[in-house]
Amino acid sequence: MKLLIVGGYGTFGGRIVQLLENEPRLTLIVTGRSLARAEAWCRGRRAVAARLVPAVFDRDGDLAAQLASLRPDTLVDASGPFQAYGEGRYRLVEACIAKRVNYLDLADGSDFVAGVPDFDAAAKQAGLFVLSGVSSFPVLTAAVVRRLASDMARVDAIRGGIAPSPFAGVGENVIRAIAGYAGQPVALVRDGGKVLGHPLTEQMRTTIAPPGRMPLNDTLFSLVDVPDLRALAELWPQAKTIWMGAGPVPEVLHRALIGLAWLVRLRLLRSLSPMAPLMHWATNRLRRGEHRGGMFVEVTGASQTGTPVERSWHLLAEGDDGPLIPSMAVEALVRKALDGHSPTAGARAAVRDLELEDYEALFAARTIHTGFHHDTEAASPDRPLYADLLGDAWPGIPREIRAMHGHARMAEGRASVERGRNVVGRLMASLIGFPKASADIAVEVRFDIDKDGETWTRTFGPHSFSSRQFAGRGRSHRLLCERFGPLTFAMALVTEDGQLKLVLRRWAVLGLPLPMWLCPRSTSFETVEGGRFRFHVEISHPLTGLIVRYRGWLEPVDSHGSSETVSALAG
Repeated sequence: MKLLIVGGYGTFGGRIVQLLENEPRLTLIVTGRSLARAEAWCRGRRAVAARLVPAVFDRDGDLAAQLASLRPDTLVDASGPFQAYGEGRYRLVEACIAKRVNYLDLADGSDFVAGVPDFDAAAKQAGLFVLSGVSSFPVLTAAVVRRLASDMARVDAIRGGIAPSPFAGVGENVIRAIAGYAGQPVALVRDGGKVLGHPLTEQMRTTIAPPGRMPLNDTLFSLVDVPDLRALAELWPQAKTIWMGAGPVPEVLHRALIGLAWLVRLRLLRSLSPMAPLMHWATNRLRRGEHRGGMFVEVTGASQTGTPVERSWHLLAEGDDGPLIPSMAVEALVRKALDGHSPTAGARAAVRDLELEDYEALFAARTIHTGFHHDTEAASPDRPLYADLLGDAWPGIPREIRAMHGHARMAEGRASVERGRNVVGRLMASLIGFPKASADIAVEVRFDIDKDGETWTRTFGPHSFSSRQFAGRGRSHRLLCERFGPLTFAMALVTEDGQLKLVLRRWAVLGLPLPMWLCPRSTSFETVEGGRFRFHVEISHPLTGLIVRYRGWLEPVDSHGSSETVSALAG
C-alpha cells in the first residue's frame, strides 16, 4: 500500500509515520509544503521497515496533478486546522474521489466531519472509503460507549474527556483550532434538547483512574468543539446530554484560557485566533506536572430491568506513548486494510469502523493501561470498600488480600515495630498513636464496617490506635482516604507484581488541603508470602527521617477466635 500523509512531518502526521514505519508492506509518502523538511524528517528515522518517500504536497495547489504524480492508494490528511478550511473545504475529498484514492482525515471540527457524508454516494460509486474524524474524538469514544452500553436498555448521558501530558508537544494547527472556536457557539445536546454551548466556558472535574493503576491528579475539563457532539448524538439519539472536554495542565494556564474564552463569549473579543502564536508558545514552554496523560468516557442510563446504571472507562498513558493515541485509529485502519479487511465503501464519520478491541491490541504493546468502573453496580452496601475503589482490578489481586478487605471483621498475627530516633519524629508518632518499638509483638486488627466506610482498630500488645477509612470525594475521588485524628491522607490503590500498594496522592489537616512537599512520605503495601497476608507500613518525613515502620502478618479470625479459611472470605 502507498500511503500519502499530508502534513507527514507535522505533529500528528509524524506520529502516524512513527506508528507505521515498522510495516514492510507500506510505502509512506511523507509530504508537506517543504521538501527540505520532508527529507529531513525521513532522514531522521532509523531502522524502519517501511519505505519512506519525502515529497511536496500543497492542499491549496493543483490537487489532481499532485495525486496523479504521487499515485497513492490512500491519503491521510493530518494537517488542519479543519475548522479554518473555509470555502472549498472539501476540495481534497473531491480530488481523492475523482482520482480513485481512499481518504482518511484526523479532523477535529464537528462541522467539517458532519459534512463528509454528503460525498457518500460518490464514494460508493467509486468503490472508495472516505472516513473523517479518524482520531480519539470520535472513533475511540464511540467504541468505548458501545462497550459500556452493550447490555443497557437506554443511554441517557455520555461524557468524556482527554487530559494530555503537559510534555506531549502540541502542534500549531491544534492551537489555531482551539483559538478559533474558544467562546464561540457550538451545537450540542443537553437535557434532552439541542442547544448552543460555548467551548472552554463550561467545566467539570474528574479523576482519570484505571483500576489498580496510579491515577492522574484530579483534573479540570473544559468543553471542546469535537465531532463527538454530533456523531455520538446520531449513534445514540435517545441520549439527553453529550459533553466532551479537554483537561490541559498546568491548570493555571488552563484557567487563563477559560478567562479569555469568556471574553469571546461576552463579545468583548471577536476571536482568540490572533493569540494563537502566543498560546502555542505558552503551551509548549510553560510545562509543569507529570509526563502522563489520560482519557475517560462515562455513560449513564438504565439496565434492561430499568434500574439506573453509571459506568466509566479510564485510560492512562505513560511518557511518550500518550501523544500517539490520537493517531492510532489511522494505524489500526491501515493495518486492517493490509490484512485484507478494508473499511466498506462510502463517506462518513469513522465512528463504526473500529471497536475497542482494535485499540486494545495496539495499547498492549505500549505503556497504555485501561479499565472500567461500574459505579452503580459497586454501590451495593454489601460490596467491600476496597472492591469499590479497585473496580475490575479487584478479582486480580491475591485471594488472601481480598479476604482481608472482603468480609473479615477481625485479624490476628505478629509484627515488628521500629520508631525513629529524631525527637520531632517520635513526638509525631506519639500524637498519632503509633505503637512503641518492639522486635516481635502480637497484633490484632478489628474492622468495624458501615455504609460510609471502615474503622480500623489496631492493637499492638497493650497499645491500640484507630483510623477511619472511606472512599474519597471531590478532588480525592477514586482514592482511599484514611483519617488519623485531624490528619486525612488520600491514597491510590495500585496493584503491581502481586502487591497492593497504597500510594499517597493528597493530604489535609482539619479538611484543609496542604502541599505534597510538606507531606510525610509513606511506603505501604500488602502482599502474600507462604500463603499468609503480610503488611509493610513505613512513614517518614524529610525533616525527621523515620517516624515509624511496622511490618508483619495477619490471619482473619471468626467471632469465636479461630482462623477462618481464606477461600471462604475471599468470595
